[in-house]
Amino acid sequence: EVQLVESGGGLVQAGGSLRLSCATSGFTFDDYAITWFRQAPGKEREAVSGISNRDGSIYYRDSVKGRFTISSDNAKNTVYLQMNSLKPEDTAVYYCAAVPGTVSFQSLLYDYWGQGTQVTVSS
Repeated sequence: EVQLVESGGGLVQAGGSLRLSCATSGFTFDDYAITWFRQAPGKEREAVSGISNRDGSIYYRDSVKGRFTISSDNAKNTVYLQMNSLKPEDTAVYYCAAVPGTVSFQSLLYDYWGQGTQVTVSS
């Protein structure tokens, strides 16, 4: 059974930091890309950052470049998203998702999703 379990969300003041974790099981981690998406109330889901465990490629949306860092621990089958200098507009439910091969920012391509973790940034 495929599982993706997010953790690490919470309430933080603007300028603070959080580290999200996405623990995975049930598929060959090294063959997949893991991408973090987020969805704020009343807004569409958007891709934030992705990493391919197959070729090591990493992608960020422009609004988080320089503030967020994605990393992968292949021994633990876990992907992390370190979020620094958080802003109120980063408030959303954050989801991790898995797709074979390379990173895509198109959510419809992803078969496997976690349940999400809430990130709230107060001003």
